Amino acid sequence: MADTIRVVVVDDHEMVRRGLISYLLTEPNIEVVGEASSGNKGVKVVKETKPDVVLMDLLMEDGNGIDATKDIMSFLPECKIIIITSYYDDEQVFPAIEAGAFSYLLKTARADEVITAIQKAVQGETVIEPKVANKMLNRLRPKEKMPHDDLTEREMEVLLCIAEGMTNQEISQELFIGIKTVKTHVSNILSKLNVQDRTQAAIYANRHGLVKSELK
Repeated sequence: MADTIRVVVVDDHEMVRRGLISYLLTEPNIEVVGEASSGNKGVKVVKETKPDVVLMDLLMEDGNGIDATKDIMSFLPECKIIIITSYYDDEQVFPAIEAGAFSYLLKTARADEVITAIQKAVQGETVIEPKVANKMLNRLRPKEKMPHDDLTEREMEVLLCIAEGMTNQEISQELFIGIKTVKTHVSNILSKLNVQDRTQAAIYANRHGLVKSELK
């Protein structure tokens, strides 16, 4: 690895980009070899300059940071991409990591923290914003199995009908199944949920958010 770390900055906000570059230029072992205002432009700059590290924003017009990260990883897998963004919701974090991002920082990070992340990246050390790290850990932790996890797809449909206050006859007509089949499903549902009657089953469905997630 060369002593000088070659960096490209990709961000659609010029003030943010200028600020990052200005600070990076104060570091003797960091050289800014390119910049871009969008994901697609960033990919082109990286192809031309082949940097060691890319500081990548996520939400940009003309190519977002996730797609740009995927593209860069396809032709320059040794490049370390550090996401620097204002967002840490699931829709951004996990796709970015899966795309190949090496580190993940928020724009609230101090300038020296960005420098440290760059230096650690070329040494193979990942830096993850604590809020993002917590999300990743929570996703990796095994989820507690719930009674309704054992319901079949059809039993779940019947449960949601019960939660809507439907009778067996109405469920039969709604799902195009026989009354006997409905009764069998209801019996299985009560047993699997360990509840005594349809009312308790309906309460269970509402309490665990099944009605909202499935029907709304």
